[in-house]
Amino acid sequence: MKKIFTVRIADNGKNLLDFLAAQLNLSRRKAKEIIDSRNVLVNRRRVWMAKHALEKNDIVEILNFKADTPVPSDIRILYQDDEFLVADKPAGMLSNDEDSVESKLQQKLNNPELQAVHRLDRDTSGCLLLAKTQAAFRDMIELFKKKSVKKTYHVIAAGHIEKDEQTITFKIDDEHAVTKLRRLDGNNKATHLIAMIETGRTHQIRKHLDMINHPVLGDRQYGMRFGVANFADEIPRQMLHSYSIEFRSPSSAKHIVIKAPLPDDFRGCLGRLHLT
Repeated sequence: MKKIFTVRIADNGKNLLDFLAAQLNLSRRKAKEIIDSRNVLVNRRRVWMAKHALEKNDIVEILNFKADTPVPSDIRILYQDDEFLVADKPAGMLSNDEDSVESKLQQKLNNPELQAVHRLDRDTSGCLLLAKTQAAFRDMIELFKKKSVKKTYHVIAAGHIEKDEQTITFKIDDEHAVTKLRRLDGNNKATHLIAMIETGRTHQIRKHLDMINHPVLGDRQYGMRFGVANFADEIPRQMLHSYSIEFRSPSSAKHIVIKAPLPDDFRGCLGRLHLT
């Protein structure tokens, strides 16, 4: 399988090693192994220097790429009616695009109109809302615009966070962003939190926790400068789980609350860190 990435302005000047580690959510050691295999092309030219500086709009290709993270072939459906369904997205799988939750459920349900209403990062697990029709998709997008959809996440953050509750309001890409945190448990290594987002900026929880110097454990993109990536070599993926989604059906006005139980890898990480 071949992987292709386009370098965004935010990654301008980043070296190839750090770029691949972030894009593939791999440790630097594993990213270096890919570079050393000489299967990486930048703008169609083979590159094997880890410190090669990338520029905006560079095309990075990985030849013969094999993903390390196995994902379930079957996707659990937590709820469905005539308009929507909520899937329990496994970590390691895209929300939409090829070989994604969306495409697999389109095939399984024989419904090419099925469409993810929002996105979760590849390595974020949990509740993913999909619309079964174009009309339902439009209705749900309006609910998101009106901030009428409540999403709650479980997250394990690096380091000890003392505050029981706090609200983060740092702007993201010059846009208003609000994340509310509630502390469940913590020690010197890590803190187990509930996170509720009032806005839907890209990577909002990950960026906001990074801004307060407590990045998501296992986050090899935003946790790099705090040394979290080194600890993350022992963590299977970023410890972020979409625990619940709550909304009122636009057609029936039915109040819907769906929860996705914590997956085994998340609970296992809590156990190893002696957190509840």
